[in-house]
Amino acid sequence: MTDTQANPRRWILLALAAIANMAAYYSYDAIAPIAGMLHARGLSHADIGLLNAVYSLPNIPLALLGGVLIDRIGAGRAAALASGLCLAGAVLTAIGQPFALMVTGRLVFGIGSETLYIALLCAIAGWFTGGGGALATALFFSLARVGSYLADTSPGWAAPVYARGWQAPLWLAAGLCGAGFGAALVCMRFDTRRAGEPSERMNWRDIGAFPRAFWYILWLNVLFASVFFPFRSTFSIQYFQDARGLTLAQAGLTNSWVFFAAIIATPVFGLIADRWGHRPALLLTGAALMPLTFVLLGTAASPLWVTTVMMGVSFSVIPAVIWPTTAMLIPAQRLGTAFGLINLLQSLGLAGSNLMAGALNDHFAAGPLHPAGYGAMFVWFTVLAMIALVAAGAFWRARST
Repeated sequence: MTDTQANPRRWILLALAAIANMAAYYSYDAIAPIAGMLHARGLSHADIGLLNAVYSLPNIPLALLGGVLIDRIGAGRAAALASGLCLAGAVLTAIGQPFALMVTGRLVFGIGSETLYIALLCAIAGWFTGGGGALATALFFSLARVGSYLADTSPGWAAPVYARGWQAPLWLAAGLCGAGFGAALVCMRFDTRRAGEPSERMNWRDIGAFPRAFWYILWLNVLFASVFFPFRSTFSIQYFQDARGLTLAQAGLTNSWVFFAAIIATPVFGLIADRWGHRPALLLTGAALMPLTFVLLGTAASPLWVTTVMMGVSFSVIPAVIWPTTAMLIPAQRLGTAFGLINLLQSLGLAGSNLMAGALNDHFAAGPLHPAGYGAMFVWFTVLAMIALVAAGAFWRARST
């Protein structure tokens, strides 16, 4: 048994990392429950989409540099720095007036949040080098889903907060970011991985030497995120109210089922990947469910719980398998750079997809008086999901040859 396997402290550090990530996920998802309030305040669909799009925009140029920084200074220090930015951004967002300040807050939060979870993923890869990486990563993401689940159900359990208007729920999110910052500081204190051993200077030609399978898994990750998060974290709750006649609390609860399912299912798929492998098959299965989900949603051909289960399974498989698989493909000294590259392109996809979905909804006058206006958004998401399925198939073929 290796030292890494024998050290019980890695599980404590995993829990702290998951808490820091959970707080960031809650804050990211805090926009969807108040989207209706913001719209009533006078913001357009495009404005609301901008709040999540601008979260991703700074990471288009900075994500890769963040990954290189993680490789240079260590995951623990990078996570603490990034979590501090998350807290600052969440506070600015909660102040929220004028709207430009709210946008600035989401931008600062985005700079921190994306680097935070890359740093924490790198830390977990280092703590679990002796085995169990897929299960550890799955547990890490499961607690993150707790954050998303709590955000979606917050109109119910935090009803007095929502009764005070759109601003109070954002202050709740900022408070959780403060707790996450504390957890990240403890991680920094105890994460001694590679202490005093900075990696060699980055040679950008090393990126071109990454294996072909990495590029397929990169595009699967980017496209999947560009479909899932713009829908579930920006427009889904408002869609459920406008097109399906649900109240805000009902819509939030319905949206939360995906994350609740992922809390349970993600570790199961991580355990399967660790024990039996079959990673390409798992990724292909998860990718195949997503376009079918949007077809059913767009046509209202099935109850909402059916699409929730399908999306929940897809959302459980992809993160549980894709990140530890990337760690298997890329040398440890370049893992932060590889994760940063994925995040760079993912941020571009998230920003573009949020803006496109918001623009389509505005152009087709989507709303309670014209729920069919959401149809163009569903076509957009379905096309992206089909391309993601092609990438998953290419990865399967690359790993089997």
